[in-house]
Amino acid sequence: MRIAMLIVHLLGLAMGVGSSFALFFLGLSGSKLEKGQRQNFALHSFRLSTMGHIGLTMLIFSGLYLMTPYWNSLADRPLLIAKLCMVLLLTVSIVVISIYQKRARRGETESNLKKISALGKISLVFGIIIVLLAVLNFR
Repeated sequence: MRIAMLIVHLLGLAMGVGSSFALFFLGLSGSKLEKGQRQNFALHSFRLSTMGHIGLTMLIFSGLYLMTPYWNSLADRPLLIAKLCMVLLLTVSIVVISIYQKRARRGETESNLKKISALGKISLVFGIIIVLLAVLNFR
């Protein structure tokens, strides 16, 4: 069962962090468009964030299972605590981004797209830090 959950965890990682990278580069591409086209492009790229949500969900559920042998020794693993805190921060930022996406679809597009862009970059950094902490902790 552990191998299956590790596979699910790594697929979730690929989907979650991969969608963050994809959205970052789509944002760079979209920034070269005219304002109206840029907003339309950004609104359509939100579909990709669904893949990130699914990946994050896979990561969290498989991660809870994979953490089973480490809960008792958690106090002795500061990198693991830091990783779990970063996962929590990433989850909160994704939820906030989702709220801004809904608002952007309802018509408050420009101001919410700016917030989404900033939070998206922060979320990407969180994802990279999580991967680095995982590698350092489980090497």
